[in-house]
Amino acid sequence: MSGIYDCDVAIIGGGPAGSTTGSLLKKYNPDLSVVILEREAFPREHVGESQLPAISPILDEIGVWDKVEAANFPIKIGATYRWGSTKGYWKFDFLLRPFEDEPRPAKYSHQRASTAFQVDRAVYDKILLDHAKELGCEVYEETKVDAIDTEGDRVLGLHISPQVPGNHGGTPLDGKSQIRARHYVDGSGVSALLRKKLDISVTSPTNLRNIAIWDYWQNAEWAESIGTGGTRIQVLSLSWGWIWFIPISPTRTSIGLVLPAAKFKEEGKKPEEIYLEAIAAEPRLSKLVTKATREMILQSTNDWSYTADRIVGENWFLAGDSCGFADPILSAGMTLAHTSGRRIAYSILELDRGELDPVWVRKEYGQIHRDQILHHIRFADFWYSSNGCFTDLKENCSAIAKHAGLELSAQEAFRWLSTGGFAGEDQSFAMKGTYRFSSIKVFTETLTNGSIDWVITKKNEFRLNMVGAQPTEIAFMRNGRIEPTKCFRRKDIVLPLNGMYRIVYGAVNRESDALKVFNLIREALIASRYPGIDEGMFAAYEVLESMILEGWITAKLNKKRPVLSFSKEPAEGMSASST
Repeated sequence: MSGIYDCDVAIIGGGPAGSTTGSLLKKYNPDLSVVILEREAFPREHVGESQLPAISPILDEIGVWDKVEAANFPIKIGATYRWGSTKGYWKFDFLLRPFEDEPRPAKYSHQRASTAFQVDRAVYDKILLDHAKELGCEVYEETKVDAIDTEGDRVLGLHISPQVPGNHGGTPLDGKSQIRARHYVDGSGVSALLRKKLDISVTSPTNLRNIAIWDYWQNAEWAESIGTGGTRIQVLSLSWGWIWFIPISPTRTSIGLVLPAAKFKEEGKKPEEIYLEAIAAEPRLSKLVTKATREMILQSTNDWSYTADRIVGENWFLAGDSCGFADPILSAGMTLAHTSGRRIAYSILELDRGELDPVWVRKEYGQIHRDQILHHIRFADFWYSSNGCFTDLKENCSAIAKHAGLELSAQEAFRWLSTGGFAGEDQSFAMKGTYRFSSIKVFTETLTNGSIDWVITKKNEFRLNMVGAQPTEIAFMRNGRIEPTKCFRRKDIVLPLNGMYRIVYGAVNRESDALKVFNLIREALIASRYPGIDEGMFAAYEVLESMILEGWITAKLNKKRPVLSFSKEPAEGMSASST
């Protein structure tokens, strides 16, 4: 392969964003020629091991779930926190029911569709990249992008050279070469080669300036063992930072420290010294590593949240960390990488078909993914605001101050976090970023030591409010196609007419009485053969509550009718009681 090499899609970077993009492109259009250029040789170490459940359906769609499951990574059930002013430890689980023990390897179904993995990135990333290669992507490892040719907002080509001649995981390169493609994807992580070449600026909508220091340990005890292979990550705050504890294999654990950059500078200590001090200062963690051995590969980095001002152009897309970065407190990094890769693949497939407005396709990617990154940054700001050591937020964060300051009640904080709406990519659930509506309620209540009422337990008449709403379309991705889905938009809030939103909208459009509305929803779920009616009803409660909060539905109390009592346990559902 010398001189100029032409292909359909050139992807810079073989991490989760690049391999997801390549795998989905080849799955849905095997005739595409897709080249992945990776600077390093896999396997290689990489931080960011804790996943969210939004990744699991993507792994299944790619066809790599069984391979990842066979690697025997710990199953992430949720997380255990001790944070800020909260007393003791509190747990957050992804599942709405207790985790049921089952043998491994397991299939992507039932409870495993709602859990996540905690992965050794050296092993995990290689599984993904090798899978992309098996699907037909041309993968070149140890191959560096030396230069990028552009003209205006268009990329013309990539100049590449081998790091080690003849060792690339693909066809050997013959010296320097040039790659020309119809589409380019920048999955180069924080290097952001394409973004920087195009001189796209980044914005940091937060005053959080943290650094992370981490190492890996062998044979640390797990803080929690749940069934076969299940556990929770530990997020443990100190008076001057916080520690993550993430088992990533049966014997290997990632342990990291996050602290304000100003605090690190003030201490004047070496990273290893302050790292070991933090572990010794945390009683639960210090006990877990009593018999463990450090691998002595201590690393550190800046954890400064940012977003690129643009993430899509004429023939290019930014993916993963080149788009933006959100503080690791919410474990969002890999989820943002996988979801961006999926959206990019779908966008390229539709651009090639030429059936949809290309301007609309690009705009949908740019808006949806940047909003997701911004949500995680905003949520991290709120999270840190309840920890006294991150004082810069209290004093300087004008964005939060503009929205009623940091001294927020539970209700105020929840409304602030919900600005922009809860309609996400999966329109069967009310979500913000990658967190479900009810999860954000739980987080907010815990961090503010307050409570947030469910309006649907206080009111019993629901009516649609479409004043000022304009009909439009949003992108819904399924089976390799972007389906323009009817929706309503009012300012920045979107109401999709698909999935659970369609069911709830239809029920409230027909009836106003609460009991009749819930009966109609249940009938619709049964008719659609929804998997798990109790879980479906719980998801409907979340959607209904979010639609009330966003103003799509007005809720009133008719004292002549009963209100419905609500249990946070989906199996118990709702029951009527008189007022």
